[in-house]
Amino acid sequence: MRLRLPEERPTEPPTGYKIAHPMLSTDGTRAGFTGVSLGGALPYGVLADASCVYGLRHRAPSRRCDCGFHCVHDRTAAEALLCTAEHRAAVLLEVTVLGRYIRFERGFRYARQRVRTATVGPCACGTVAAALADAGWGRPGWRALAPSCAGCLRGRTSVSLAGFARLAGDGLRVAAGQGASAAAVDLAAAGELGVPELTAEAALLQARLDWFQAQLARLGERGPGGGRKG
Repeated sequence: MRLRLPEERPTEPPTGYKIAHPMLSTDGTRAGFTGVSLGGALPYGVLADASCVYGLRHRAPSRRCDCGFHCVHDRTAAEALLCTAEHRAAVLLEVTVLGRYIRFERGFRYARQRVRTATVGPCACGTVAAALADAGWGRPGWRALAPSCAGCLRGRTSVSLAGFARLAGDGLRVAAGQGASAAAVDLAAAGELGVPELTAEAALLQARLDWFQAQLARLGERGPGGGRKG
């Protein structure tokens, strides 16, 4: 006799937590995420459907495969994954589990998800992140991003937290983690930014201006012929 898993009929979609790397398309018009394990080669958007990473033609998630999106029930369990060296630049996602899913002791494996909130950790220097900047690696057509403060951008390709949320679309909320509190950047407010978001945007622009001024000063020292002035 074939054993069947018990069916659940929740009144509302379950909520889960996971970590992922933020991604920016090379043309700068789209934003998304990529996983930290099996699905790391396939960037996905805010609202996305899972597929089998092994190329098999079955619906995800399959009981005889480990395909599908993965998340855990407990936020603190997902936050603990950010402590490892390879995941320090990842962000914490709060997701809505949609479609078919398989429940496990610690989380879900499921067919569809909506990313509701992305919480960005601090810059590598320890300062609260004001932007997401080029992390130095990526996938074909996509740049991986990492949290950065305004002072550490140094001319790298970057996007503010509000800008990332706008590019990702579908009502994504992006928050800069600040210990017990977080300054949320909410796109649902029809593009209206508050004082914290405008301050972060201004700091980002100032950092870029400082970098350009430093480059102009360096070029000026070399003189019109390319050599340094004696």
